[in-house]
Amino acid sequence: MRARTFRHLLNFWPPFLCNGIRVLELSDDWSRAHVVLRLRPWNRNYVRSQFGGNLFAMTDPFWMLLAMHRLGSDYYVWDKAAAIDFVAPGREDVHASFHLTEALVDELRTAAADGGKVLRWFETDVATASGEVVARVRKQLYVRLKPQARQS
Repeated sequence: MRARTFRHLLNFWPPFLCNGIRVLELSDDWSRAHVVLRLRPWNRNYVRSQFGGNLFAMTDPFWMLLAMHRLGSDYYVWDKAAAIDFVAPGREDVHASFHLTEALVDELRTAAADGGKVLRWFETDVATASGEVVARVRKQLYVRLKPQARQS
């Protein structure tokens, strides 16, 4: 599926649509994504700041999706673990950007070349438009070369 089509589908996916999460960019080569979480009356927490679950949800699929599409169908790619550190209250719209460089893709391919599992952490800051970090999210990916790909 083309990245542009997938971006539109994600924007209508109920967990994103209903919570004010919008994918603003998903590059054609699957190397970049940019997401915004709009602060709305229905997605605030008790103290009127961004709900922590939405801060995590806005970042949840992107490292895995970028890696899956960049590595191709010869690899298994799964989310393995995650952590979030709430730094400051998000009292306005917040943004998160993801960039999977060619060097990182090469690193994953090299590490997985022998067929063993690769566990790698990726970090993303969730920040306001002015750059104030409200949360830091870490995601660990599991990457492994599929057995049939090792035989070719």
